Amino acid sequence: MSTSYIGRFAPSPSGELHFGSLIAALGSYLQARAQQGIWRVRIEDIDPPREVPGAADTILRQLDHYGLHWDGEVLYQSARHEAYREALAWLHAHHRSYYCTCTRSRIQQLGGIYDGHCRDLHHGPENAAVRLRQTAPVMTFHDSLRGEITADPALACEDFIIHRRDGLFAYNLAVVVDDHFQGITEIVRGADLIEPTVRQVSLYHQFGWTPPAWFHLPLVINADGNKLSKQNHAPALPHGDPNPVLVAALRFLNQPITEHWRDLSTEALLRKAVINWAPQRIPVNPAFSNALR
Repeated sequence: MSTSYIGRFAPSPSGELHFGSLIAALGSYLQARAQQGIWRVRIEDIDPPREVPGAADTILRQLDHYGLHWDGEVLYQSARHEAYREALAWLHAHHRSYYCTCTRSRIQQLGGIYDGHCRDLHHGPENAAVRLRQTAPVMTFHDSLRGEITADPALACEDFIIHRRDGLFAYNLAVVVDDHFQGITEIVRGADLIEPTVRQVSLYHQFGWTPPAWFHLPLVINADGNKLSKQNHAPALPHGDPNPVLVAALRFLNQPITEHWRDLSTEALLRKAVINWAPQRIPVNPAFSNALR
């Protein structure tokens, strides 16, 4: 096993894993294992109102059932609050953040993009969010599957929230702090997270850290053209034989399938998938899947 490559799968415990989740987990797992790298699992439990009791344990059992065994201890973001507070304090001390009291309705009236209204008003922390003072926005980044990606300039230049008014840590801050802490060298995840990537890269630069590589997998869409998600009530992964579902996921990723896969154990099937892993074959665009029907 090599520490020169460290990947991760970082689900939020808002429900059980579904087929779309499996694509992200399997893609990141195979990319790490094909390079004899480390594959970590992180539970992103920093938004209690959205979390389902027991979902974190269920997710870990699902990964284990599907043969996706991680390295080391699972990292829980709920245990990382002190690290996030230290990151916020560092940004504040270096004048790279500020307090903002603007309401969501005001920003919606502006068209959804914050205009920097509170940048120089020197608000205190009472009833305020914390925003990054965006002085060197990142407009483009390289994606290992998709090539050069250019962001919407308005989104890239926005002073985005890094600590919410309700006291919760924002996703962009927590994910950057944790990926740096865990030494992640490449982030393999779904294409629904392309948009915030430039914000995350800009945070890496603010902290003086080296960003990881990026690889955004195609999304699974349902018959209605919507992304499979917990919000859209995507069915949970089956609890039976994992091999047919893993094969469906490999086919979705356009990977070679051994014709004798039914005769293999789940561990042997995954070993074959690692050996045959061909990321250049993965389609860029979302695709419909009825694999679990």
